[in-house]
Amino acid sequence: MTANPVAHSVENVQALGAAIEGEVAKIVFGQGPLTRMVTIALLAGGHVLLEGPPGTAKTLLAQAFARATGLAFGRIQFTPDLMPGDILGSNLFNFQTSSFTLTKGPIFTELLLADEINRTPPKTQAALLEAMQERRVTINGEAHVMSPRFTVLATQNPIEQQGVYPLPEAQLDRFLFKLVVDYPAADEERRIVADHGGRFKSPAVGDFGVTQVADAKTIEAAIDTIATVRLADEIVDYIVRLVRATRESADLECGASPRAATLLARAACAAAALDGRDYVIPDDVQRLAAGVLRHRVILSAAAEIEGRNVEQVVAALLEREDVPR
Repeated sequence: MTANPVAHSVENVQALGAAIEGEVAKIVFGQGPLTRMVTIALLAGGHVLLEGPPGTAKTLLAQAFARATGLAFGRIQFTPDLMPGDILGSNLFNFQTSSFTLTKGPIFTELLLADEINRTPPKTQAALLEAMQERRVTINGEAHVMSPRFTVLATQNPIEQQGVYPLPEAQLDRFLFKLVVDYPAADEERRIVADHGGRFKSPAVGDFGVTQVADAKTIEAAIDTIATVRLADEIVDYIVRLVRATRESADLECGASPRAATLLARAACAAAALDGRDYVIPDDVQRLAAGVLRHRVILSAAAEIEGRNVEQVVAALLEREDVPR
């Protein structure tokens, strides 16, 4: 393995981010901004909900990201018959020892791909809540600590409306970002067909030369560095004004919570470090605002009738708020 030196400055964090994006780009074309957002989520201790049509490389991106960062990777294909024990694990009776033995479920990993999370009932969706918030799970009254780097990449298909279970607001709020995965541009799609079309098996990240460029110590050091990024009072006020504006907007029936403001600030610190800065600027907040807020606010009936979407409303709020100098 060729790993980056332990990050102890924003320059190291910037180099780490560039290295991760470069490895993922070997197999996932045209999704550099998406990879950057997933990197921000990892370093900010958040989770990501990816929404997009099938065949847009959401699963492949997760696999390549896990390979590049050195994170243990796990995948759960959510189905209507999936039970909480299938995710968390359970205590099974061992007849040889006449005792119960814990069999851990697939949630005990570092990067978990929760594929089509809206296909499973709320009871099973809720099994993720404690793990996502506190990075631990409770099985038969006993708490089991998970990796501090535990990150969920959940996917959902926006096209199908039958046989799905929309995520409740409480669980949506556990995700740092909700990112919309769109179809690639024409030249990128041509490259995908040229590189992948002639292969008669599912693409494997190793076949495309994706290598590990980070490890646990590197990521932990990067997180420690992000904690030192300066968040000026003016930026704090800007974030608070923006989030509070979502609660006062006539275009929104429900605004964002203080948790949204806290996570937006944390993500902005990670974005600043990945850009090689030890301080947050308003541009960091503006670039991340839609990803942090789109799943935390609800459009008003009037806005829906007018055909407006959340992104347009957030953009209008950003235009109205005074930008710190």
